[in-house]
Amino acid sequence: MVDAREYHERTNHTPRRLREESFRLDRTNKPTPSKRYVDLPRVAPDGEPEPPEFPALTAIDTADPTLATDIVPGPSEPDLHTLAHYATGVTKELEIRGTPTAFRAAACTGKLYHIDLYFVAGDCGPDGPGIYHFDSESGGFDVLRTGDYRGVLASASGGYDAVADASVTVVATSQWWRNAWKYRERTYRHAFWDSGTILANLLATAQGAGHRAEVVTGFADDPVCALLGLDTDEEAPLELVAVGRGDPVPADAVGDPDALDAIDPEEAPLSSDPVAYPLVPDAWRQSRLADGAAARAWRDRFAAESADTSLGARAPPDAAGDEIAPNSGERIDLDPVDRETASARPVGATIERRGSCREYSHESISARKFATVLDRALGGVPVDAFAGRDLRGLVDCYCLVHAVDGIESGVYEYHPGYASLEWVRETDRETAGELALGQPVVGDAAVNVYLVADVDAVVTHFGNRGYRLAQLEAGIDLGRLYLATYAHLGLGGRGFTFFDEAVSEYFSPHADGQSPMTLFAFGVPAE
Repeated sequence: MVDAREYHERTNHTPRRLREESFRLDRTNKPTPSKRYVDLPRVAPDGEPEPPEFPALTAIDTADPTLATDIVPGPSEPDLHTLAHYATGVTKELEIRGTPTAFRAAACTGKLYHIDLYFVAGDCGPDGPGIYHFDSESGGFDVLRTGDYRGVLASASGGYDAVADASVTVVATSQWWRNAWKYRERTYRHAFWDSGTILANLLATAQGAGHRAEVVTGFADDPVCALLGLDTDEEAPLELVAVGRGDPVPADAVGDPDALDAIDPEEAPLSSDPVAYPLVPDAWRQSRLADGAAARAWRDRFAAESADTSLGARAPPDAAGDEIAPNSGERIDLDPVDRETASARPVGATIERRGSCREYSHESISARKFATVLDRALGGVPVDAFAGRDLRGLVDCYCLVHAVDGIESGVYEYHPGYASLEWVRETDRETAGELALGQPVVGDAAVNVYLVADVDAVVTHFGNRGYRLAQLEAGIDLGRLYLATYAHLGLGGRGFTFFDEAVSEYFSPHADGQSPMTLFAFGVPAE
Protein backbone atom coordinates (compact mmCIF):
# COMPACT_ATOMS: atom_id res chain seq x y z
CA MET A 1 0.00 0.00 0.00
CA VAL A 2 1.58 3.30 -1.10
CA ASP A 3 0.79 6.90 -0.42
CA ALA A 4 0.96 9.43 -3.23
CA ARG A 5 4.47 10.62 -2.35
CA GLU A 6 5.87 7.11 -2.63
CA TYR A 7 3.92 6.48 -5.82
CA HIS A 8 5.25 9.70 -7.34
CA GLU A 9 8.87 8.87 -6.46
CA ARG A 10 8.60 5.29 -7.73
CA THR A 11 7.26 6.46 -11.10
CA ASN A 12 9.73 9.30 -11.70
CA HIS A 13 11.60 9.12 -14.99
CA THR A 14 15.37 9.24 -14.61
CA PRO A 15 18.06 8.57 -17.25
CA ARG A 16 19.35 5.66 -15.18
CA ARG A 17 15.96 3.98 -14.88
CA LEU A 18 15.34 4.27 -18.60
CA ARG A 19 18.78 2.85 -19.40
CA GLU A 20 18.32 -0.12 -17.10
CA GLU A 21 14.81 -1.17 -18.05
CA SER A 22 14.26 -3.91 -20.61
CA PHE A 23 10.57 -3.28 -21.34
CA ARG A 24 9.40 -3.67 -24.95
CA LEU A 25 5.95 -3.03 -26.34
CA ASP A 26 4.00 -6.13 -27.35
CA ARG A 27 2.03 -4.83 -30.32
CA THR A 28 0.18 -8.13 -30.66
CA ASN A 29 -1.38 -7.44 -27.25
CA LYS A 30 -2.31 -3.78 -27.82
CA PRO A 31 -5.70 -2.99 -26.26
CA THR A 32 -8.60 -1.52 -28.19
CA PRO A 33 -8.99 2.26 -27.72
CA SER A 34 -12.62 1.95 -26.58
CA LYS A 35 -14.68 0.13 -24.00
CA ARG A 36 -17.22 -2.10 -25.76
CA TYR A 37 -20.22 -3.54 -23.98
CA VAL A 38 -21.50 -6.83 -25.39
CA ASP A 39 -25.27 -6.57 -25.04
CA LEU A 40 -26.33 -3.24 -23.56
CA PRO A 41 -28.99 -1.25 -25.43
CA ARG A 42 -27.63 1.74 -27.31
CA VAL A 43 -29.17 5.09 -28.16
CA ALA A 44 -28.03 6.73 -31.40
CA PRO A 45 -28.46 10.54 -31.25
CA ASP A 46 -30.46 12.21 -33.99
CA GLY A 47 -28.35 14.18 -36.45
CA GLU A 48 -24.93 15.70 -35.94
CA PRO A 49 -23.77 17.54 -32.83
CA GLU A 50 -24.07 21.33 -32.96
CA PRO A 51 -20.59 22.91 -33.18
CA PRO A 52 -20.15 25.32 -30.24
CA GLU A 53 -19.84 28.82 -31.73
CA PHE A 54 -18.72 30.70 -28.61
CA PRO A 55 -15.11 32.07 -28.80
CA ALA A 56 -12.69 29.52 -27.38
CA LEU A 57 -10.42 32.09 -25.75
CA THR A 58 -13.36 33.44 -23.74
CA ALA A 59 -14.79 30.02 -22.89
CA ILE A 60 -11.55 28.85 -21.26
CA ASP A 61 -10.84 32.13 -19.49
CA THR A 62 -12.64 31.35 -16.25
CA ALA A 63 -12.14 29.84 -12.83
CA ASP A 64 -15.82 30.50 -12.12
CA PRO A 65 -18.45 27.84 -12.93
CA THR A 66 -21.03 30.53 -13.66
CA LEU A 67 -19.03 33.16 -15.54
CA ALA A 68 -19.91 31.96 -19.03
CA THR A 69 -23.62 31.89 -18.20
CA ASP A 70 -23.40 35.62 -17.50
CA ILE A 71 -22.06 36.14 -21.02
CA VAL A 72 -24.32 34.04 -23.22
CA PRO A 73 -27.88 32.84 -22.67
CA GLY A 74 -27.97 29.04 -22.87
CA PRO A 75 -30.72 26.55 -23.63
CA SER A 76 -32.62 25.22 -20.65
CA GLU A 77 -31.03 21.76 -20.87
CA PRO A 78 -27.53 20.66 -21.89
CA ASP A 79 -27.21 18.80 -25.21
CA LEU A 80 -25.41 15.60 -24.18
CA HIS A 81 -24.48 14.69 -27.74
CA THR A 82 -22.63 17.98 -28.23
CA LEU A 83 -20.96 17.79 -24.81
CA ALA A 84 -19.76 14.23 -25.39
CA HIS A 85 -18.61 14.71 -28.98
CA TYR A 86 -16.53 17.81 -28.34
CA ALA A 87 -15.08 16.34 -25.14
CA THR A 88 -13.99 12.93 -26.41
CA GLY A 89 -15.64 12.09 -29.74
CA VAL A 90 -13.89 11.41 -33.06
CA THR A 91 -13.38 14.77 -34.77
CA LYS A 92 -11.30 13.74 -37.78
CA GLU A 93 -9.74 10.79 -39.56
CA LEU A 94 -6.29 11.03 -41.13
CA GLU A 95 -4.19 8.53 -43.02
CA ILE A 96 -1.06 7.66 -41.05
CA ARG A 97 1.49 5.49 -42.89
CA GLY A 98 -1.27 4.27 -45.17
CA THR A 99 -3.71 3.43 -42.37
CA PRO A 100 -6.87 5.46 -41.62
CA THR A 101 -6.51 6.74 -38.04
CA ALA A 102 -9.26 8.32 -35.95
CA PHE A 103 -8.35 11.37 -33.87
CA ARG A 104 -10.45 12.41 -30.91
CA ALA A 105 -11.42 15.81 -29.62
CA ALA A 106 -8.87 15.85 -26.78
CA ALA A 107 -5.22 14.84 -26.70
CA CYS A 108 -4.30 11.61 -24.88
CA THR A 109 -0.93 10.08 -24.01
CA GLY A 110 0.07 7.72 -26.79
CA LYS A 111 -3.37 8.13 -28.48
CA LEU A 112 -4.49 5.21 -26.28
CA TYR A 113 -7.76 6.87 -25.23
CA HIS A 114 -8.26 5.17 -21.85
CA ILE A 115 -10.70 7.76 -20.43
CA ASP A 116 -14.44 7.06 -20.58
CA LEU A 117 -17.34 9.40 -19.85
CA TYR A 118 -20.61 8.36 -18.19
CA PHE A 119 -23.57 10.75 -18.11
CA VAL A 120 -25.84 10.48 -15.06
CA ALA A 121 -28.77 12.44 -16.40
CA GLY A 122 -32.22 13.67 -15.56
CA ASP A 123 -34.68 14.55 -18.29
CA CYS A 124 -31.89 15.74 -20.61
CA GLY A 125 -30.69 12.15 -21.13
CA PRO A 126 -30.72 10.96 -24.76
CA ASP A 127 -33.58 8.59 -23.90
CA GLY A 128 -34.84 10.26 -20.72
CA PRO A 129 -33.41 9.94 -17.19
CA GLY A 130 -30.71 7.31 -16.94
CA ILE A 131 -27.02 6.47 -16.92
CA TYR A 132 -25.33 6.54 -20.31
CA HIS A 133 -21.82 5.54 -21.38
CA PHE A 134 -20.56 7.48 -24.39
CA ASP A 135 -18.99 5.33 -27.10
CA SER A 136 -16.49 7.66 -28.74
CA GLU A 137 -16.07 5.56 -31.87
CA SER A 138 -19.75 5.27 -32.82
CA GLY A 139 -21.00 8.47 -31.20
CA GLY A 140 -23.78 6.51 -29.49
CA PHE A 141 -24.75 6.10 -25.83
CA ASP A 142 -24.82 2.71 -24.07
CA VAL A 143 -27.64 2.55 -21.53
CA LEU A 144 -26.42 1.21 -18.17
CA ARG A 145 -29.48 2.09 -16.12
CA THR A 146 -32.83 3.74 -16.76
CA GLY A 147 -34.30 6.13 -14.22
CA ASP A 148 -32.98 9.11 -12.28
CA TYR A 149 -29.86 8.24 -10.28
CA ARG A 150 -28.49 11.74 -9.82
CA GLY A 151 -29.29 11.47 -6.10
CA VAL A 152 -26.59 8.82 -5.66
CA LEU A 153 -23.96 11.28 -6.88
CA ALA A 154 -25.43 14.09 -4.80
CA SER A 155 -25.15 11.86 -1.73
CA ALA A 156 -21.63 10.72 -2.65
CA SER A 157 -20.53 14.36 -2.95
CA GLY A 158 -21.81 15.15 0.52
CA GLY A 159 -24.81 17.06 -0.81
CA TYR A 160 -22.64 19.45 -2.81
CA ASP A 161 -24.99 22.03 -4.31
CA ALA A 162 -23.57 21.93 -7.84
CA VAL A 163 -24.23 18.17 -8.09
CA ALA A 164 -27.61 18.25 -6.35
CA ASP A 165 -28.84 20.99 -8.72
CA ALA A 166 -27.26 19.81 -12.02
CA SER A 167 -29.20 18.56 -15.02
CA VAL A 168 -26.46 16.02 -15.64
CA THR A 169 -23.29 14.98 -13.86
CA VAL A 170 -20.52 13.47 -15.96
CA VAL A 171 -18.27 10.81 -14.43
CA ALA A 172 -14.79 10.45 -15.95
CA THR A 173 -13.05 7.07 -15.48
CA SER A 174 -9.84 5.42 -16.58
CA GLN A 175 -9.69 1.84 -17.82
CA TRP A 176 -6.13 1.22 -16.65
CA TRP A 177 -4.90 -1.38 -19.14
CA ARG A 178 -5.64 0.75 -22.18
CA ASN A 179 -2.86 3.11 -21.06
CA ALA A 180 -0.70 0.75 -19.00
CA TRP A 181 0.02 -1.35 -22.11
CA LYS A 182 2.60 1.30 -22.98
CA TYR A 183 3.12 3.43 -19.88
CA ARG A 184 2.77 0.83 -17.11
CA GLU A 185 2.84 2.33 -13.59
CA ARG A 186 2.75 5.95 -14.80
CA THR A 187 -0.83 5.31 -15.94
CA TYR A 188 -2.16 6.71 -12.66
CA ARG A 189 -0.55 10.06 -13.49
CA HIS A 190 -1.80 9.86 -17.07
CA ALA A 191 -5.34 9.23 -15.86
CA PHE A 192 -5.46 12.81 -14.60
CA TRP A 193 -3.49 14.36 -17.46
CA ASP A 194 -5.75 12.72 -20.03
CA SER A 195 -9.03 13.26 -18.20
CA GLY A 196 -7.84 16.84 -17.70
CA THR A 197 -7.57 17.54 -21.44
CA ILE A 198 -11.04 16.03 -21.93
CA LEU A 199 -12.47 18.09 -19.08
CA ALA A 200 -10.95 21.27 -20.54
CA ASN A 201 -12.97 20.61 -23.70
CA LEU A 202 -16.07 19.65 -21.75
CA LEU A 203 -15.96 22.81 -19.62
CA ALA A 204 -15.42 25.02 -22.67
CA THR A 205 -18.26 23.37 -24.57
CA ALA A 206 -20.68 23.54 -21.64
CA GLN A 207 -19.84 27.06 -20.51
CA GLY A 208 -19.71 28.30 -24.09
CA ALA A 209 -23.32 27.14 -24.41
CA GLY A 210 -24.30 29.08 -21.30
CA HIS A 211 -24.40 26.20 -18.81
CA ARG A 212 -22.95 26.21 -15.35
CA ALA A 213 -20.13 23.66 -15.21
CA GLU A 214 -17.93 22.70 -12.27
CA VAL A 215 -15.42 19.92 -11.67
CA VAL A 216 -16.12 18.03 -8.44
CA THR A 217 -13.22 16.12 -6.91
CA GLY A 218 -14.66 15.56 -3.43
CA PHE A 219 -16.92 12.50 -3.58
CA ALA A 220 -17.16 9.01 -2.13
CA ASP A 221 -15.69 6.64 -4.70
CA ASP A 222 -17.30 3.31 -3.85
CA PRO A 223 -20.92 4.42 -4.50
CA VAL A 224 -19.86 5.71 -7.91
CA CYS A 225 -18.22 2.37 -8.70
CA ALA A 226 -21.39 0.54 -7.67
CA LEU A 227 -23.53 2.89 -9.74
CA LEU A 228 -21.49 2.22 -12.89
CA GLY A 229 -20.70 -1.44 -12.22
CA LEU A 230 -16.91 -0.95 -12.14
CA ASP A 231 -14.22 -3.40 -11.06
CA THR A 232 -11.55 -1.04 -9.69
CA ASP A 233 -8.71 -3.41 -10.54
CA GLU A 234 -9.59 -2.56 -14.13
CA GLU A 235 -11.39 0.81 -14.15
CA ALA A 236 -12.08 3.51 -11.58
CA PRO A 237 -13.75 6.94 -11.30
CA LEU A 238 -11.51 9.99 -11.34
CA GLU A 239 -13.73 13.07 -11.13
CA LEU A 240 -17.25 14.40 -11.64
CA VAL A 241 -18.39 17.37 -13.70
CA ALA A 242 -21.74 18.91 -12.77
CA VAL A 243 -23.37 20.60 -15.80
CA GLY A 244 -26.47 22.79 -15.70
CA ARG A 245 -28.44 24.18 -12.80
CA GLY A 246 -31.98 24.71 -11.60
CA ASP A 247 -32.85 21.03 -12.07
CA PRO A 248 -32.75 19.56 -8.56
CA VAL A 249 -32.85 15.85 -7.91
CA PRO A 250 -36.49 14.75 -7.38
CA ALA A 251 -37.41 13.67 -3.88
CA ASP A 252 -38.34 10.18 -5.10
CA ALA A 253 -35.10 9.61 -7.05
CA VAL A 254 -32.70 6.88 -5.93
CA GLY A 255 -30.21 8.46 -3.54
CA ASP A 256 -29.09 5.69 -1.21
CA PRO A 257 -26.20 3.73 -2.74
CA ASP A 258 -27.13 0.74 -0.56
CA ALA A 259 -30.45 0.59 -2.41
CA LEU A 260 -28.79 0.08 -5.80
CA ASP A 261 -29.24 -3.16 -7.69
CA ALA A 262 -25.82 -4.52 -8.60
CA ILE A 263 -24.90 -4.46 -12.28
CA ASP A 264 -22.01 -6.18 -14.03
CA PRO A 265 -22.47 -5.63 -17.77
CA GLU A 266 -20.41 -7.90 -19.99
CA GLU A 267 -17.56 -6.23 -21.86
CA ALA A 268 -15.60 -7.34 -24.91
CA PRO A 269 -11.95 -8.19 -24.14
CA LEU A 270 -9.55 -5.28 -24.56
CA SER A 271 -6.74 -7.51 -25.79
CA SER A 272 -5.67 -11.14 -25.74
CA ASP A 273 -3.64 -11.01 -22.51
CA PRO A 274 -4.06 -7.89 -20.33
CA VAL A 275 -1.20 -7.29 -17.91
CA ALA A 276 -1.88 -6.09 -14.35
CA TYR A 277 0.13 -3.27 -12.82
CA PRO A 278 -1.05 -3.39 -9.17
CA LEU A 279 0.66 -0.12 -8.22
CA VAL A 280 -1.90 1.80 -10.32
CA PRO A 281 -5.16 0.66 -8.65
CA ASP A 282 -3.35 0.63 -5.31
CA ALA A 283 -2.43 4.31 -5.64
CA TRP A 284 -6.03 5.06 -6.61
CA ARG A 285 -7.44 3.14 -3.61
CA GLN A 286 -5.26 5.09 -1.19
CA SER A 287 -6.94 8.29 -2.38
CA ARG A 288 -10.55 7.17 -1.87
CA LEU A 289 -13.05 9.04 0.29
CA ALA A 290 -15.33 6.81 2.36
CA ASP A 291 -18.67 8.63 2.17
CA GLY A 292 -20.36 11.96 1.63
CA ALA A 293 -19.33 13.22 5.08
CA ALA A 294 -15.68 12.46 4.27
CA ALA A 295 -16.06 14.33 0.97
CA ARG A 296 -17.36 17.42 2.80
CA ALA A 297 -14.59 17.20 5.38
CA TRP A 298 -11.95 16.94 2.66
CA ARG A 299 -13.27 20.05 0.88
CA ASP A 300 -13.34 21.91 4.21
CA ARG A 301 -9.59 21.35 4.58
CA PHE A 302 -9.07 23.79 1.72
CA ALA A 303 -10.81 26.57 3.62
CA ALA A 304 -8.45 26.04 6.55
CA GLU A 305 -5.33 25.84 4.41
CA SER A 306 -6.09 28.43 1.71
CA ALA A 307 -3.87 31.06 3.32
CA ASP A 308 -0.80 28.81 3.06
CA THR A 309 1.39 30.57 0.46
CA SER A 310 3.51 27.45 -0.12
CA LEU A 311 0.71 25.89 -2.15
CA GLY A 312 0.55 27.32 -5.65
CA ALA A 313 -0.63 30.68 -7.00
CA ARG A 314 2.32 32.63 -5.68
CA ALA A 315 2.30 36.36 -6.30
CA PRO A 316 5.18 37.85 -8.29
CA PRO A 317 7.84 39.84 -6.43
CA ASP A 318 6.72 43.36 -5.46
CA ALA A 319 3.18 42.70 -6.81
CA ALA A 320 1.73 44.42 -3.77
CA GLY A 321 4.72 46.59 -2.96
CA ASP A 322 6.31 43.81 -0.95
CA GLU A 323 10.03 43.45 -0.56
CA ILE A 324 11.46 41.16 -3.26
CA ALA A 325 12.55 37.78 -1.94
CA PRO A 326 16.29 36.96 -2.14
CA ASN A 327 15.87 34.38 -4.94
CA SER A 328 13.49 36.54 -6.98
CA GLY A 329 14.52 37.84 -10.36
CA GLU A 330 13.58 40.63 -12.68
CA ARG A 331 9.85 40.99 -13.33
CA ILE A 332 8.48 41.43 -16.86
CA ASP A 333 4.91 42.60 -17.34
CA LEU A 334 3.09 40.98 -20.25
CA ASP A 335 0.32 42.47 -22.39
CA PRO A 336 -2.29 39.85 -23.38
CA VAL A 337 -4.86 40.82 -25.99
CA ASP A 338 -8.21 41.91 -24.54
CA ARG A 339 -11.44 40.03 -25.20
CA GLU A 340 -12.68 42.51 -27.78
CA THR A 341 -9.69 42.09 -30.10
CA ALA A 342 -8.62 38.51 -29.32
CA SER A 343 -9.09 35.69 -31.81
CA ALA A 344 -12.79 34.82 -32.06
CA ARG A 345 -12.27 31.26 -33.31
CA PRO A 346 -15.18 29.25 -31.87
CA VAL A 347 -14.84 26.39 -29.39
CA GLY A 348 -16.01 23.81 -31.93
CA ALA A 349 -13.66 24.93 -34.69
CA THR A 350 -10.74 25.13 -32.24
CA ILE A 351 -11.32 21.59 -31.00
CA GLU A 352 -11.63 20.31 -34.57
CA ARG A 353 -8.42 22.14 -35.54
CA ARG A 354 -6.42 20.90 -32.55
CA GLY A 355 -3.45 18.75 -33.44
CA SER A 356 -0.25 17.45 -31.86
CA CYS A 357 2.63 19.35 -33.41
CA ARG A 358 5.49 17.01 -34.36
CA GLU A 359 8.02 19.56 -35.63
CA TYR A 360 8.60 23.23 -34.89
CA SER A 361 10.45 25.89 -36.79
CA HIS A 362 12.74 28.16 -34.80
CA GLU A 363 10.63 31.14 -35.84
CA SER A 364 9.73 33.45 -32.98
CA ILE A 365 6.17 34.20 -31.87
CA SER A 366 4.84 37.59 -30.85
CA ALA A 367 4.92 38.56 -27.20
CA ARG A 368 1.18 39.28 -27.29
CA LYS A 369 0.30 35.80 -28.60
CA PHE A 370 2.55 34.29 -25.95
CA ALA A 371 0.93 36.40 -23.23
CA THR A 372 -2.58 35.65 -24.47
CA VAL A 373 -2.07 31.87 -24.53
CA LEU A 374 -0.83 31.89 -20.93
CA ASP A 375 -3.40 34.41 -19.73
CA ARG A 376 -6.42 32.52 -21.09
CA ALA A 377 -5.22 29.00 -20.28
CA LEU A 378 -3.86 29.45 -16.78
CA GLY A 379 -6.34 31.70 -15.00
CA GLY A 380 -7.68 28.97 -12.72
CA VAL A 381 -10.05 26.02 -12.95
CA PRO A 382 -13.66 25.77 -11.68
CA VAL A 383 -13.14 23.02 -9.08
CA ASP A 384 -15.11 22.40 -5.90
CA ALA A 385 -12.01 22.43 -3.68
CA PHE A 386 -11.12 25.97 -4.74
CA ALA A 387 -14.65 27.41 -4.80
CA GLY A 388 -14.91 30.48 -2.58
CA ARG A 389 -11.32 30.04 -1.35
CA ASP A 390 -8.31 32.34 -1.52
CA LEU A 391 -6.37 29.40 -2.94
CA ARG A 392 -6.35 29.65 -6.73
CA GLY A 393 -4.80 26.23 -7.20
CA LEU A 394 -2.03 23.82 -6.29
CA VAL A 395 0.26 24.27 -9.29
CA ASP A 396 2.74 26.92 -10.37
CA CYS A 397 3.97 27.60 -13.90
CA TYR A 398 7.50 27.83 -15.30
CA CYS A 399 8.28 28.75 -18.90
CA LEU A 400 11.40 28.03 -20.90
CA VAL A 401 11.33 30.86 -23.43
CA HIS A 402 13.35 30.23 -26.59
CA ALA A 403 11.84 32.51 -29.22
CA VAL A 404 9.39 35.21 -28.15
CA ASP A 405 9.73 38.69 -29.61
CA GLY A 406 11.14 41.15 -27.12
CA ILE A 407 11.69 38.61 -24.31
CA GLU A 408 15.16 37.34 -23.56
CA SER A 409 15.65 33.60 -23.78
CA GLY A 410 15.54 32.06 -20.32
CA VAL A 411 13.56 30.29 -17.62
CA TYR A 412 10.79 32.33 -16.04
CA GLU A 413 8.08 31.73 -13.48
CA TYR A 414 4.74 32.89 -14.86
CA HIS A 415 2.34 34.47 -12.37
CA PRO A 416 -1.31 33.98 -13.41
CA GLY A 417 -3.57 36.86 -12.49
CA TYR A 418 -0.69 39.31 -12.71
CA ALA A 419 0.26 38.59 -16.35
CA SER A 420 3.92 38.79 -15.44
CA LEU A 421 7.11 36.77 -15.73
CA GLU A 422 9.81 36.46 -13.11
CA TRP A 423 13.36 35.73 -14.28
CA VAL A 424 14.83 32.48 -12.92
CA ARG A 425 17.88 31.53 -15.00
CA GLU A 426 19.35 31.19 -18.48
CA THR A 427 18.44 28.27 -20.72
CA ASP A 428 19.08 26.91 -24.21
CA ARG A 429 17.28 24.69 -26.69
CA GLU A 430 19.60 21.71 -26.23
CA THR A 431 19.03 21.61 -22.46
CA ALA A 432 15.27 21.94 -22.98
CA GLY A 433 15.29 18.82 -25.14
CA GLU A 434 17.39 16.90 -22.63
CA LEU A 435 14.99 17.72 -19.79
CA ALA A 436 12.08 16.47 -21.91
CA LEU A 437 13.24 12.85 -21.98
CA GLY A 438 15.93 13.68 -24.53
CA GLN A 439 13.45 14.89 -27.18
CA PRO A 440 15.12 17.67 -29.22
CA VAL A 441 11.75 18.70 -30.71
CA VAL A 442 10.83 20.28 -27.36
CA GLY A 443 13.78 22.63 -27.61
CA ASP A 444 12.74 23.53 -31.15
CA ALA A 445 9.48 25.05 -29.88
CA ALA A 446 9.23 28.74 -29.04
CA VAL A 447 8.09 28.06 -25.46
CA ASN A 448 7.99 25.12 -23.03
CA VAL A 449 5.41 25.40 -20.25
CA TYR A 450 5.87 23.28 -17.11
CA LEU A 451 3.13 23.01 -14.49
CA VAL A 452 4.72 22.09 -11.16
CA ALA A 453 3.52 21.29 -7.63
CA ASP A 454 5.02 20.62 -4.22
CA VAL A 455 3.90 17.00 -3.90
CA ASP A 456 5.01 16.68 -0.28
CA ALA A 457 3.16 19.83 0.80
CA VAL A 458 0.05 18.89 -1.17
CA VAL A 459 -0.16 15.43 0.39
CA THR A 460 0.65 16.78 3.86
CA HIS A 461 -2.19 19.31 3.70
CA PHE A 462 -4.77 17.48 1.57
CA GLY A 463 -3.86 13.81 1.67
CA ASN A 464 -3.57 11.43 -1.26
CA ARG A 465 -6.73 12.96 -2.72
CA GLY A 466 -4.82 16.23 -2.98
CA TYR A 467 -2.29 14.55 -5.27
CA ARG A 468 -5.11 13.57 -7.59
CA LEU A 469 -6.26 17.18 -7.63
CA ALA A 470 -2.79 18.57 -8.36
CA GLN A 471 -2.32 16.20 -11.30
CA LEU A 472 -5.85 16.97 -12.55
CA GLU A 473 -5.40 20.74 -12.29
CA ALA A 474 -2.22 20.45 -14.36
CA GLY A 475 -4.08 18.23 -16.83
CA ILE A 476 -6.92 20.73 -17.28
CA ASP A 477 -4.36 23.51 -17.67
CA LEU A 478 -2.67 21.35 -20.31
CA GLY A 479 -5.97 20.97 -22.16
CA ARG A 480 -6.58 24.71 -22.02
CA LEU A 481 -3.07 25.37 -23.34
CA TYR A 482 -3.98 23.20 -26.34
CA LEU A 483 -7.17 25.21 -26.89
CA ALA A 484 -5.51 28.60 -26.41
CA THR A 485 -2.75 27.62 -28.83
CA TYR A 486 -5.00 26.26 -31.57
CA ALA A 487 -7.36 29.22 -31.26
CA HIS A 488 -4.55 31.16 -32.96
CA LEU A 489 -3.65 30.71 -36.60
CA GLY A 490 0.01 29.91 -37.11
CA LEU A 491 0.55 28.21 -33.73
CA GLY A 492 0.81 24.54 -32.84
CA GLY A 493 1.56 22.64 -29.67
CA ARG A 494 1.80 19.30 -27.95
CA GLY A 495 2.19 17.72 -24.53
CA PHE A 496 5.41 15.89 -23.66
CA THR A 497 6.91 13.95 -20.78
CA PHE A 498 10.16 14.65 -18.94
CA PHE A 499 12.88 13.60 -16.52
CA ASP A 500 11.15 14.51 -13.25
CA GLU A 501 14.12 15.01 -10.95
CA ALA A 502 16.21 16.76 -13.61
CA VAL A 503 13.46 19.34 -14.14
CA SER A 504 13.10 19.90 -10.39
CA GLU A 505 16.84 20.41 -10.03
CA TYR A 506 16.94 22.74 -13.04
CA PHE A 507 14.31 25.04 -11.50
CA SER A 508 15.91 24.98 -8.04
CA PRO A 509 16.42 26.80 -5.76
CA HIS A 510 13.65 29.04 -7.11
CA ALA A 511 11.14 26.17 -7.28
CA ASP A 512 12.59 24.32 -4.32
CA GLY A 513 10.57 21.20 -3.47
CA GLN A 514 8.35 21.34 -6.54
CA SER A 515 7.96 18.55 -9.10
CA PRO A 516 6.76 18.77 -12.70
CA MET A 517 3.19 17.62 -13.32
CA THR A 518 2.79 18.32 -17.06
CA LEU A 519 4.72 19.87 -19.97
CA PHE A 520 3.37 21.66 -23.05
CA ALA A 521 5.50 23.00 -25.90
CA PHE A 522 4.12 25.50 -28.42
CA GLY A 523 5.37 27.63 -31.25
CA VAL A 524 5.33 27.89 -35.04
CA PRO A 525 4.95 24.48 -36.75
CA ALA A 526 7.61 23.54 -39.29
CA GLU A 527 6.32 23.49 -42.85
